[in-house]
Amino acid sequence: MRRSVPVAAIAAITSAGLLAGCTGGAGSTASGKANAATEGIVNASDAKGGTVTYAMSDAPESFDPGNTYYAFVYNFSRLYARSLTTFKPAPGPKGNEIVPDLAESKGKSSDGGKTWTYKIRKGVKYEDGREVTSQDVKYAVERSNFARDTLSLGPNYFQQFLKDNDGGYKGPYKDKSKDGLKSIETPDDHTIVFHLKKAFAEFDQLVSAPQTAPVPQDKDKGADYTRSVISSGSYKYQDYQEGKQLTLVRNPHWSAKTDPLRKQLPEKIVLKLKVAQSTIDKDLLAGNTMVDMAGKGVDAQTQAQLLLDSKKKGNTDNALGQRLNYLSINSKVKPFDKLACRQAVEYAVDKKAVQTSLGGPIRGDIASTVLPTDIPGYEKYDLYPQKYAGDDLDLTEAKKKWAECGAGNVSTTILARSDRQEEVDAATSVISSLKKIGVNAKIQQYPSSKYFSDYAGVPSFNKKNDVGLIMMQWGADFPTGYGYLQQILNGKAISQSGNTNLSETDDPEINKLLDSAVANPDKAGREKAYAEIDKKAMSQAVMVPLTYFKVLNYRSPKATNMVATSAYSGQYDYLNIGVKK
Repeated sequence: MRRSVPVAAIAAITSAGLLAGCTGGAGSTASGKANAATEGIVNASDAKGGTVTYAMSDAPESFDPGNTYYAFVYNFSRLYARSLTTFKPAPGPKGNEIVPDLAESKGKSSDGGKTWTYKIRKGVKYEDGREVTSQDVKYAVERSNFARDTLSLGPNYFQQFLKDNDGGYKGPYKDKSKDGLKSIETPDDHTIVFHLKKAFAEFDQLVSAPQTAPVPQDKDKGADYTRSVISSGSYKYQDYQEGKQLTLVRNPHWSAKTDPLRKQLPEKIVLKLKVAQSTIDKDLLAGNTMVDMAGKGVDAQTQAQLLLDSKKKGNTDNALGQRLNYLSINSKVKPFDKLACRQAVEYAVDKKAVQTSLGGPIRGDIASTVLPTDIPGYEKYDLYPQKYAGDDLDLTEAKKKWAECGAGNVSTTILARSDRQEEVDAATSVISSLKKIGVNAKIQQYPSSKYFSDYAGVPSFNKKNDVGLIMMQWGADFPTGYGYLQQILNGKAISQSGNTNLSETDDPEINKLLDSAVANPDKAGREKAYAEIDKKAMSQAVMVPLTYFKVLNYRSPKATNMVATSAYSGQYDYLNIGVKK
């Protein structure tokens, strides 16, 4: 059961016109209307000054743009790290549009989609006044993808697709050669060329990852770079107290002439870490915090307050986020190495009960597919349909499959994130469901900051501790079927730490389909392949889709330029949030 929290006093919410000095502009919309930020930019403004305050209930594993995998850090890091491309600050699906950032334009493709060339904008400067070069971008990719023993928390797409000196390249910390990775060429300070093993039609999407944000080699400190990231964006570190607070201030060498996207509005940006979710919600309502950094939505008590009060509800946004809540089934841990055992779990988990524990329909519809409904390629189907007699789930098929798998009564471990109470509640619901077919699961909770680096994302830990089931929420790395499926289903994505293919799926057909799909220049053809991959994964029963994630975020009336974007899981776009004077 959730602990009750005191009801916070809420600041006055108005839907009056913008303050003096604010500009509406195209696509702007007024505050005080539910879901307004999914339709336009709320409180659009170019007013400068003030402090924007963020808070989150835990601390990210890393703020290093080359060593992170949480969507909210991808979003937030754009304030101090410019990738080659990024997503346009726009509401809902419009925010999926790829636009140039550090690069002058989108990439130029040649050699049948195996070579991609980008021109870097001239005059972009780091916080110390040095100009950003193509060599810095190359080094950033080398360190983030080819030094996995040091930086293991981000995806490894570039490692998979770039030619790697015939398998001999060990990353810049071990390989001290001048050339580095030969498949990335820098013919001059403003040109970078990527040579791939195979065609990659969605490469412009891939280079939107913060792994392409430049890193000057002489400033790199490996895993400790997170403490003092060198800014190429509009803000820079002023102070970082690990696990407590990160403060950003304006980068004095940033120029709007070299950056068509950022506005550099507030004087200061303060992110408070490890703040209880109930406190964050209270501070949001009171106006003391403007943004919940993790963007995972208000807690259950706050949700009830907001939905029962029309004035408060007017400052909420209920957005899809290209995400899925699911239960990953570890195919390498007995008895779940047997297909019938996994299929029994598919039928046995009471999805209606799980949906309730996650916050009800407002937090997402019941799911039956791997692909979320808002990812191109999604097709509606249900391989393991559930039947109910009133509120009771019919377990006939579940018991039949469990008998077929022959495991009898078994014990296993289920993992969940300790700072995500709704995830713990969902895991508790799963435990109750599975007990009815003879699976006795015990829950182990670990913080988000270490969930993938030390526990759920470490195959050796899972094997040693008999972890058969893992609670998971996953969102697209970029808004395509490949950007969603690759890191959770491709066997090549399995890593020994920071792993997100939690089921350890390594199916040759799925791997081949993923590789061929992303090489296809025809968008419709790619989407058809993604639907087929979805169905193959469900036939393998490596995950139980629970709900198509929706978030309920509170939109602070004190913040300007608030827009909920699909590209960052329904979070607000953090690039240009300002504060009303």
